[in-house]
Amino acid sequence: MYRVVLVDDERMILEGLSRVVPWEKLGCAVSGTASNGREGLDLVRRVKPHILMTDIRMPNMDGLTMVAALRSEFPDLQITVLTAFRDFEYAQTALNLGVCRYLLKPSKMDELDEAIHAMIARLDALPKTEAPEPAEPAGPAGLAGNYIVRQALDYMRAHCAERLSLGDVAEQVYVSQWHLSKLINRHTNQSFLDILNNMRIEKARQLLAGSGLRIHEVAEQCGYSDLGHFSRNFKKLTGQTPGEFRDSASHGE
Repeated sequence: MYRVVLVDDERMILEGLSRVVPWEKLGCAVSGTASNGREGLDLVRRVKPHILMTDIRMPNMDGLTMVAALRSEFPDLQITVLTAFRDFEYAQTALNLGVCRYLLKPSKMDELDEAIHAMIARLDALPKTEAPEPAEPAGPAGLAGNYIVRQALDYMRAHCAERLSLGDVAEQVYVSQWHLSKLINRHTNQSFLDILNNMRIEKARQLLAGSGLRIHEVAEQCGYSDLGHFSRNFKKLTGQTPGEFRDSASHGE
């Protein structure tokens, strides 16, 4: 039996999908429902379903990032989106990330039926023995991982001056710390801390060259509470101390 999870913030839709679709005849069973995206993510990770039918325009949830997170973490998960959001580029991105079907509400029964049969057909076509995950998943799973990394890097860049942990960033892109660390290493060949440090030093270079802030003030604005630690990192990455860099920048070197 294929396990199914249903996620939607409209209770009537959850009840309708649970009751109207002949899941048992299709060789499926509804293993759980959730009324918001966060609950849905937790449910998917707990139940590990084969099929997910979900809205992706729910409060406090970036739907595309949610889909990318699930596809990168569970490459074989079959997803059908049910949404009232009529945006071609949004739908195209969702499909590129590996969504099986993108259906607009209110969906007709024949559309739902076709989507469910398409997901089951994909599952039936999968190898029955579990193969080791490749170093770089091909197709939508690889694209989803790349999408997650881009979202994570954008968030890090915007918040690099703050106290920022891998867990903080993972929470923003809806994956576990372990999974985000693996994706970052795979797609950038760098660690989270190396990337964060590079972003902070780049911000420091800009401030040293273009502001009258004192060096300890630059360090604080770039997320360093210890001036000595900042100076050592700055020289390691630039070959100069912060003071030497400022002097050379002021002379146009």
